[in-house]
Amino acid sequence: MTASLNRREFARLFAVGGSAALLVHPALRSLHAATPAASPLRRLSAPDWEAIRARFIMPRELSVLNAANLCPSPRHVLDTVQSGTERLDRAPVPSFRDESFGAKEWVRERVAAYLRATPEEILITRNTSESNNWISAGLTLGPGDEVLIHADNHPSNNAAWKSRATRYGFTVREVAPITPHPGADALLETFRRAITPATRVLAFTHVTSTVGDLMPADALCALARERGVLSVVDGAQSFGLLDVDLGTMRPDFYSGSAHKWVCGPKEVGVLYVNRAVQERFWPSVISAYPGRVGISRTHESMGQRDEAAIRALGEQLDVLSEIGRGEIEARSRALTTELIDGLASLRDVQLWTSRDASRRVAVVSFQPGTLDPRKTLAALEADGIVAAMRGGTDRPGIRFSPHFYNNSADVQRSVAAIGRYIGSGL
Repeated sequence: MTASLNRREFARLFAVGGSAALLVHPALRSLHAATPAASPLRRLSAPDWEAIRARFIMPRELSVLNAANLCPSPRHVLDTVQSGTERLDRAPVPSFRDESFGAKEWVRERVAAYLRATPEEILITRNTSESNNWISAGLTLGPGDEVLIHADNHPSNNAAWKSRATRYGFTVREVAPITPHPGADALLETFRRAITPATRVLAFTHVTSTVGDLMPADALCALARERGVLSVVDGAQSFGLLDVDLGTMRPDFYSGSAHKWVCGPKEVGVLYVNRAVQERFWPSVISAYPGRVGISRTHESMGQRDEAAIRALGEQLDVLSEIGRGEIEARSRALTTELIDGLASLRDVQLWTSRDASRRVAVVSFQPGTLDPRKTLAALEADGIVAAMRGGTDRPGIRFSPHFYNNSADVQRSVAAIGRYIGSGL
């Protein structure tokens, strides 16, 4: 590959077989041939949401409002994963494997640019859970140390901290959630009062998966710096949804997954590690094939990876950037407001998510009257509406999470279905 090729041209070549196809023996060149992936969207002054929706393969009659759990991927992501996997299995020659491995650094640059960080601070993991576990396993903590967590964090995050505490003797304390969302200032004061001289880590979720509370991440990270505490931000519900700026937020750690709001491939995640704390962070996996820059050289040795899926993440981030991060956030917020207004108009609906748009983004949790959440979820699926449910006694019910590929018809259909179930039962 010549030095004059820019990264977009590099991605285009890779999508149709990789420059390795130009280097191998002529008898193998045909093995590198593949159907080109769908071309990415070009940035529009005003996004054509219908054209964007058409890039996804779920049928029109299916309303998918479950982005907080699993987003569908557009066709070009599927094509990249499939074609890259097939090419590798047809011709697993060293030249193509080297080219595939090199694409990871191109993706790292994409992730860094998208989050406004540097490539030297980015690790490519498999998902948010793995990223969070690397953090709790990689910090040196022991008796006398304290980790402060938000009780509304994802259970896998909090369970990991508690498991490590049992093994190494440090203490974990929880900050209880406040429902409804009391506002950024009140949340900040709650955490300020909870931090003690023993606190070493503050771990919270940027947007909670329970009821969609938007946490004041910038202010909480600033509070942590002020107290000499490491800040850990779980970005599973903000990466790909919010216009995240880690340069402004300045956390010590930030984690995310590609399979949620990014609409990317499965089993690809990210972990940002602020360069200021990298020397305090131990690797959790020691194997082959590390990254080539910054902390990836010591912490990303994970053996064989799914390079096709990793490459698909970089391509999808380019597409999201072309649509516009601000436009995606605004679209998801507008649909959420429409959804909340519709649900609030129904009798016997208990909204757990704040109606204040500044306190939530695109996760809506509610109890539909006296209906059983499990039966309600099954009814929604039978009616072609994809949602999630919360059981138990902690703000139980149904959770909708609309994203930019949804439209008003999806929202109206979902609200009407809930109203029908409440009116006539299940």
